[in-house]
Amino acid sequence: MTDQPITPASLRGAVDLSALSRPATPAGGAPGTGAPGGGSDALVIAVDDATFGDAMQTSATVPVILALWSGARADSKTHIDALAEEVRSYAGRLQLATVDIDVSLQIRQALQVQQVPMVLAVLAGQPVPLYVGDQPADAIRQVLDKVLEAAAANGVTGTLDAAPQESGDQETAAEPELPATHQQAFDAIERGDYDAATAAYEQALKDNPADDEARLGLGQVGLLKRTSGVDLNTAREEAAAAPTDVAKQTLVADLDVLGGHIEDAFTRLIDLVKATTGDERNAAREHLVQLFDVVGPADERVKKARTALMSALY
Repeated sequence: MTDQPITPASLRGAVDLSALSRPATPAGGAPGTGAPGGGSDALVIAVDDATFGDAMQTSATVPVILALWSGARADSKTHIDALAEEVRSYAGRLQLATVDIDVSLQIRQALQVQQVPMVLAVLAGQPVPLYVGDQPADAIRQVLDKVLEAAAANGVTGTLDAAPQESGDQETAAEPELPATHQQAFDAIERGDYDAATAAYEQALKDNPADDEARLGLGQVGLLKRTSGVDLNTAREEAAAAPTDVAKQTLVADLDVLGGHIEDAFTRLIDLVKATTGDERNAAREHLVQLFDVVGPADERVKKARTALMSALY
């Protein structure tokens, strides 16, 4: 994905995020203290997979600007700091919700994020793509003005209180403290240090082999590490040219899971199991089992794929 200019046409073409209205809390936990935007007022908030539904509800009152960034990409944080400054200048007529894609994997999958910063507007629960890539301040203001015009046309004309939150309210809303190893993993993910995150989750599993959240987190970190910096189009072209190449096929399966195309990923690897033998077949099977851990054993698509895998093997 390349930088896209801000134009009136940017306000057309909604993205379906209805499945994220209230998802389960991911293994990474709550957003970290390093989220961009700064401050503690209601105009700039950090959301994750578990709290995304709150932003959707707010969008019925004021337009919510959804800005995706990465703790591993300092330039994306810098852009969203600038965006936060612009949003605050509208005195409560807009809210900025920031999302760290390194820990909010369900949002990342739903939007098929390939580049950050990535910015959308949410009007009355309907997300609308705005732009990707860095933009100058005057261009940001132009698009925010257009968002407000679209919001007024749809009756979304409320305002938010821009006053800082009281410390008591912050304490009430505080998330439960994470286990030490989970916090270490979460902090490492925010830094983009996937090796350290892996080591932390492995230690958590060593301490408690029944720690399902650590197992899920370990699978998610592995997925992020394997796909970091990969060009989606190139990977698909190479896989299409080598249908039995385990490395190429498993990489595309990883990208499909990251993009939310779970069934496509599973089908690709089950077909690969059928088409290969010996060590290659075993490698394809093991990779598929790893992706089962990423998605989660309770997911119906995992249950269905396990049955299909057994049929492919026997």
